[in-house]
Amino acid sequence: MRLYRLSLNSLQFPAPTSALHEPNGLLAFGGDLSPERLLTAYRQGIFPWYSPGDVILWWSPDPRAVLFPDEFHVSRSFQRFLARCDYRITLNHAFAAVVAACAERGSEGTWIGPEVEIAYQRLHELGQAHSIEIWDGDSLIGGMYGVVQGALFCGESMFSRKANASKLALLTFCRFFRQQGGKLVDCQVLNSHTASLGAREIPRSDYLARLGQLQLLTLAPRCWQPQTLSVALLNGEPDTGD
Repeated sequence: MRLYRLSLNSLQFPAPTSALHEPNGLLAFGGDLSPERLLTAYRQGIFPWYSPGDVILWWSPDPRAVLFPDEFHVSRSFQRFLARCDYRITLNHAFAAVVAACAERGSEGTWIGPEVEIAYQRLHELGQAHSIEIWDGDSLIGGMYGVVQGALFCGESMFSRKANASKLALLTFCRFFRQQGGKLVDCQVLNSHTASLGAREIPRSDYLARLGQLQLLTLAPRCWQPQTLSVALLNGEPDTGD
């Protein structure tokens, strides 16, 4: 297998099945982060991931980490947290701020550089990328963002400034997304944190088949409108947010 160099004059990607085994899923390099190229990539189960300042790398790993909304695991300690939680939860109220916060990883490093922030902001303005925000009063303390593909949501990154804030964002999103007709959250590569929340690995072929099916589905009309999400979601009840 060989690594493909993308042309700036074409949006064509190689087949995901031609990705390298080591590093797992590395498929191509080069190109740009134009909205057209990003959406072309996501439609084929491909995503960018690289260090700021380096050449853009494109990936489609096998297996693929996914989270079925019904399988989100709520631990006993998290249940106790939810019982006393009074944070405010919103959808698409502060997309740029969420992406910027995800980029603030300090010594941990991050793949989200300025060009990535600009690129996903453009997708957001096109109605293709969305965010969940967790607020303590007027302070943004957690959230997540990603790219929608019909009834599948490609999660990109999340952050916490207080304990459980990113976990709360993902739980709320899963329950809201499911109520709107959503079926699957793409977590890309499994790690210990997402595994503890219920994410699991499936073969890339299975993921690509599901992607093709879920792209054809339409969610509820108001799904992505900026809104406040009801705390009733945390109890699995129907959302009655504003």
